[in-house]
Amino acid sequence: MAPTLNGEVDIVIPTIRSLNFLEDWRPFFEPYHLIIIQDGDPTKEIKVPEGFDYELYNRNDINRILGPKANCISFKDGACRCFGFLVSKKKFIYTIDDDCFVAKDPSGKEIDALAKHLENLTKPSTPYYFNTLYDPYREGADFVRGYPFSLRAGVPTAVSHGLWLNIPDYDAPTQLVKPLDRNTRYVDAVLTIPKGTLYPMCAMNLAFNRELIGAAMYFGIMGDGQPLGRYDDMWAGWCTKVVCDHLGYGVKTGLPYLWHSKASNPFVNLKKEYNGLFWQEEMIPFFQSVILPKKCTNAEECYLELAKQAKEKLGPVDPYFNNLADAMVTWIEAWEEFNAPAKVKNGTA
Repeated sequence: MAPTLNGEVDIVIPTIRSLNFLEDWRPFFEPYHLIIIQDGDPTKEIKVPEGFDYELYNRNDINRILGPKANCISFKDGACRCFGFLVSKKKFIYTIDDDCFVAKDPSGKEIDALAKHLENLTKPSTPYYFNTLYDPYREGADFVRGYPFSLRAGVPTAVSHGLWLNIPDYDAPTQLVKPLDRNTRYVDAVLTIPKGTLYPMCAMNLAFNRELIGAAMYFGIMGDGQPLGRYDDMWAGWCTKVVCDHLGYGVKTGLPYLWHSKASNPFVNLKKEYNGLFWQEEMIPFFQSVILPKKCTNAEECYLELAKQAKEKLGPVDPYFNNLADAMVTWIEAWEEFNAPAKVKNGTA
């Protein structure tokens, strides 16, 4: 397993309620720093169990810190979590929802999800050629016969996408026709998603290398006042996958699992998702066809190019995408402001 990189990790949690769920995670999260983003009513008191090192931001804080740029952070939507990505100064981010708890593997052992994510992020990925034994860097595995030796060094891993047991991550129509579905299948595997392949990223159990890809891990403008919700993590997933493919980074999915305890209301979800169910038929082909120019050599440059192309190609679908593209540019402006190189004075940074 990866070492405890507690000086290099922030845990970002969006919430509208007191964080009693942290008691379940105490053995695993207590060594780390938490960034809590309070969504909804900023006057509501959010209680955090004693013993955790944390900072908490509400909407008033976001407005005060970002000023006119605050409109790029969603309100009344889980997309508000990306404000935590913005203010963090750590190399790795783990983000989790407050209805998720510690899962157990088939042997009954509790799963340290964060430790497994860090293991995924600190080992290479293999996006250019699929290894049929899945993760070749795992103990007891290796590259199979026919795997090119020139590709066995792999590439840096930028994203680790974990899975969940119990309540599936379904869209509203599937929730309505399969209300009793539960995910009980534990698959003991980690895969590198091949270059050129998109996937539906879920943010309830997600880790990433902020230094490599943080600028592209933006969850858009969704929720209150917007015609779209519940596509925030998928938008970020499509964007980051395209950027990773261009920059030569890897994305992994599979282990670790956590326990998802609460199914959201399918009728509420349908209202949020309604436009997205149609628009995804335009959004996904857009990301499948995106070509980023060679001059884009970091996540910030790639993301600005994505914003430009999104406005050109998706703007005609609905004016919302023009606003989203503008918010993407505002996000990068805020990112560059918060991540500017330290000024040097008398030879010392």
